[in-house]
Amino acid sequence: MNTSGRRHVSLFSALTDACFREKYTLQRLLKDAIAGVTVGIIAIPLAMALAIGSGVPPQYGLYTSAIAGIVIAIFGGSRFSVSGPTAAFVVILYPVSQQFGLSGLLLATLMSGFILLLMGLARFGRLIEYIPLPVTLGFTSGIAITIGTMQFKDFFGLTMASVPEHYLSKVAALVMALPTLDIGDAAIGIVTLGVLILWPKLGLRVPGHLPALLAGCAVMAIFMQAGHPVATIGSRFHFLLPDGTQGNGIPPILPQFALPWTQPDGSGLSWSLVQALLPAAFSMAMLGAIESLLCAVVLDGMTGKKHHSDNELIGQGIGNMVSPFFGGITATAAIARSAANVRAGATSPVSAIIHSLLVILALLILAPLLSWLPLAAMAALLLMVAWNMSEAHKVVDLLRRAPKDDILVMLTCMSLTVLFDMVIAITAGIVMASLLFMRRIARLTRLTEVAVETPDNTLVLRVNGPLFFAAAERIFSELQARAEGKKVIVLLWDRVAILDAGGVNALRNFIDALPEDTELRIAEIPFQPLKTLARARMQPVEGRLSFHGSLAEAL
Repeated sequence: MNTSGRRHVSLFSALTDACFREKYTLQRLLKDAIAGVTVGIIAIPLAMALAIGSGVPPQYGLYTSAIAGIVIAIFGGSRFSVSGPTAAFVVILYPVSQQFGLSGLLLATLMSGFILLLMGLARFGRLIEYIPLPVTLGFTSGIAITIGTMQFKDFFGLTMASVPEHYLSKVAALVMALPTLDIGDAAIGIVTLGVLILWPKLGLRVPGHLPALLAGCAVMAIFMQAGHPVATIGSRFHFLLPDGTQGNGIPPILPQFALPWTQPDGSGLSWSLVQALLPAAFSMAMLGAIESLLCAVVLDGMTGKKHHSDNELIGQGIGNMVSPFFGGITATAAIARSAANVRAGATSPVSAIIHSLLVILALLILAPLLSWLPLAAMAALLLMVAWNMSEAHKVVDLLRRAPKDDILVMLTCMSLTVLFDMVIAITAGIVMASLLFMRRIARLTRLTEVAVETPDNTLVLRVNGPLFFAAAERIFSELQARAEGKKVIVLLWDRVAILDAGGVNALRNFIDALPEDTELRIAEIPFQPLKTLARARMQPVEGRLSFHGSLAEAL
């Protein structure tokens, strides 16, 4: 990943690079307009489906794509990223919306934006490099499993009084509710999902989301004509306009400015509420940072361009701080929509801005039609998103070819994400991956004999590998066993790249345990270990310890 770490943190970096440092022509504007419209067509149904999956009315997903999409495109550091609500957030946002309502969710989004902004200003963009592939693959596939499970209720039209919070209880409740399956909803869901699966095989450039929804609506029309009611956005969601007008589905108005904590279901702003929302806000910020930077890396590989990671975090932070004041929930760069943006010919962030303007236009013109979309079709969309997000082919490939340590890390992250929480999964995964990596590196450090003529009372060995805390104790214990009966021990350190405090401590313990008539000589010490010895004030002791510039000198 090129994160442009040497560049100063700035605003508008992607927009400046794409539209000002490079010549922006009418032809490029036309390409961006086509890409923006293409992605907008994909984003409109997805934004509504993701809002429903997050436990809020569908219009708030559209507000997110409209407001956050524009703001992040202007302020961000990746010229091809398209931001909005994404599937990865559903598992975090749904519990927050159920416990704290829309006002709590908007406040948590605002807090997560502030955390993202601080991360960008602190130049944390490069930290994504330190999250191993098994960890990212584990928690993304775990999120996909959770999202997919959450869609079965609407996909099959199941009747459930409430949906349990914990995953195993949720699965049990879904199984118990299977006798309530609605044939109409199930038929709509199956047809929509079938079109989504088969459409790419036709090789057409038109995204499959719109044809799939039209097919689902056609099935809905057949059932409604036969007198069979079907759950739609309009039948489940209702709105109340400021002038007192009530309606079903989506309100045909622009996003309205309001303080996040003053929503109708809010109880005002309080320190206790902020404290209660802080863990969720931190989870949102962490996931937003990981997903947006991973998306930027994917786009870099597709286009050959380079993003600015810290500037991208700043843009994501500003977008998530502005969006809640207009009803927008948590947003980040969406890999699927951004990849579609590139394939449609985008050349700059202008395409993402046009995508957001199309969403706003849909709010004003298409709201009555959008209210007729069946919930089963929305669930089918999210099932497809969950499948794509799971990257099942990568999971299978890792299970077949990766070392056992990496497989263990991935399965642990996946299980913890499904059963507990994403932050717990990432934390445990990184700790486990780090420990296993250190064990692997420690095993590489070993003692080997040096082919040189020496007296019988002299032992000459080379230390191969780093002398750090995980390896030093084992190495010096082995040395102590091999040095029994020797009067002179010569250690060649020319291949010791790293020496840490644990290695220094093990060295001291080894010297203290040597017989009084035995001397340790260390030769050819590289710069880093030499510097560490100097900082530790390891001084030569006549007859016990000496340091030499070459093996010949030591002998």
